[in-house]
Amino acid sequence: MSHRILFVCLGNICRSPAAEGVFRALMPEARTDSAGTAGWHVGKPPYGPMQTAAAARGIDLSDLRARQFSAGDFTRFDLILGMDAENLAEIEALRPAGNTTPVRLFTEFAPETGATHVPDPYYTRDFDGALDLIEAASAGLARHLAQ
Repeated sequence: MSHRILFVCLGNICRSPAAEGVFRALMPEARTDSAGTAGWHVGKPPYGPMQTAAAARGIDLSDLRARQFSAGDFTRFDLILGMDAENLAEIEALRPAGNTTPVRLFTEFAPETGATHVPDPYYTRDFDGALDLIEAASAGLARHLAQ
């Protein structure tokens, strides 16, 4: 079965492209994409320090470009994963009437971390900490999808 998964954060330059990159390396057969709830960075590559931190782990994000989440994403994906509660609220505000596509917090797939969200490293500057959470959640998501 082909899974269509969308990772969403605020600007689509740190957390969601990193999640897309980590997950596509882990499960290349899945169809993945990432988006931001805000449109400030549309068309731009992931933030340089995030690309550097990901590259140090063997994850190449250089081909990704930011885009803004849209209501049409509810029909293009089987699962939409937000990085924090604010992202989820913004996503749900665009849900078309009658649509049932699951929208979940990405960290739900990494309960062992105790994290309720992936902190935004654009502000925290903790790119490695964000990647640690993203890798744990990606592994949990892969296990979930394999069931």
